[in-house]
Amino acid sequence: MAVKSKPFGLQLWSVKQALYKDTLGVLKQIASNGYKTIEGFEGDLGLFWGMKHTELKKVMDDLGMNFISSHCEHTDDLKSFELKVAQASEIGMKYLICPHKGAQPSIENYKKFADEFNTCGAIAKKNGIRFAYHNHDYSFVPMNGIMPQDVMMKNTDPAMVDFEMDLYWTRVAGIDPLAYMDKFPNRFKLVHVKDLVKTNTPVGHESCIIGKGTIDYKLLLPEVAKRGVQHMIVEQEDYTGTNELDAAKVDAAYVKTLNW
Repeated sequence: MAVKSKPFGLQLWSVKQALYKDTLGVLKQIASNGYKTIEGFEGDLGLFWGMKHTELKKVMDDLGMNFISSHCEHTDDLKSFELKVAQASEIGMKYLICPHKGAQPSIENYKKFADEFNTCGAIAKKNGIRFAYHNHDYSFVPMNGIMPQDVMMKNTDPAMVDFEMDLYWTRVAGIDPLAYMDKFPNRFKLVHVKDLVKTNTPVGHESCIIGKGTIDYKLLLPEVAKRGVQHMIVEQEDYTGTNELDAAKVDAAYVKTLNW
């Protein structure tokens, strides 16, 4: 029996192949699964999937979903980023998020990223929204005793920059997500929820259907909520066990049972 919980969202990367083929049809399907918030990503069709930002807003409104955030390109040029921020703000979005930077050869690179995030954060704040960074595992791998994620946390202004913790990648890196949130209180406003299995592949891990892996979300999600997380976003990595739309549907059914 489902328990009462806050609305949960889906990162559209989870259904990217189907989305490129039938954007409106896929959005209707995931709305029917029960997803109430959507986090986008900037692909070949742009931030708003080939539509004007106001057109996409109407689609979301008609489906009863809220386009809360999007991963986006922010280093192309500041004028382009400023336009994205203005359009996102106009349709009520709350966050634009840097999705990935990649492992770097020097800790100095991460300090430069922090400066970059502060600049983007100031532009976002001026327009009434927030800028954030989404982690993978590489930022939790120490370099000469210094953790890159710490560098970005310490060198970004909390008034300008938030963070989205990917609970899967944090666990891949061997980091306790709650302990890390406690280390930097109130900095993480969103989380990505996907489950983890160990494999015998060279990578050593794989994403799986939520509830079928090693992360106990029944215990974890209420605890992250206590630490200031406001948005819980399902993300299904490329997964060979079933097709992406079926995976998103099964994930939604499980997440509905979680009380956070």
